Amino acid sequence: MPPVATSPKPRPRKPVPRPYHHGDLRATLLAAAAEWLDERGADTLTLRELARAAGVSHAAPYHHFAGRDELMAGVAEHAFDRLGDALAVAAGAATPAQALLDIGEAYVREALAHPAQFRLMFGPTLARKAEHPGLQRAAGRAFNVLLDASARYAPERALELALAGWSLSHGAANLAIDGAFAGLPIAPADARRLGRLDAGKLVRHMIADVLQLPDAVRRPR
Repeated sequence: MPPVATSPKPRPRKPVPRPYHHGDLRATLLAAAAEWLDERGADTLTLRELARAAGVSHAAPYHHFAGRDELMAGVAEHAFDRLGDALAVAAGAATPAQALLDIGEAYVREALAHPAQFRLMFGPTLARKAEHPGLQRAAGRAFNVLLDASARYAPERALELALAGWSLSHGAANLAIDGAFAGLPIAPADARRLGRLDAGKLVRHMIADVLQLPDAVRRPR
């Protein structure tokens, strides 16, 4: 009998990537992006690299973010939420004056803990925050913590006081991140005194000077 013809064995097929199942993929991607910024900065982050870091398909991020700008706005929103939480805790100090000092210090410490995210929060994305309602809400909430604390201290000049405290804290944070306090052309005694103060404590003293507070109130409780 002639041999029975057999069909050729099918070649093994490459597995098709399965959809990524996760309770909250958007939150996972935002956390991975925030970690990327902390470790490598924002310049090298793309949606493709983010997908690889999160262990998902290259297309997965596009189910939640239209592009890189929307992703960065989401990271900035979460960073503002974290900042707002820190400021809200600081605002619970025993007195209005102490609350303002604690808020200024907390602001600087948050900036120094996540410098790349801090740069992102106040970069070009924030200028277009109206395009990102979540970012606008989070940024407004953080500022309102400072504004409310200022109103408790001096209702008649709350806005001016809030802007002064914010400017001091924000400027000091940026200078500290850039390493600008090192090597200042100042007297050796002043340099040693500055060296004993980190940026958070320095802001605390500056805000106390603006408020004309006694030394006893300047120290953290």
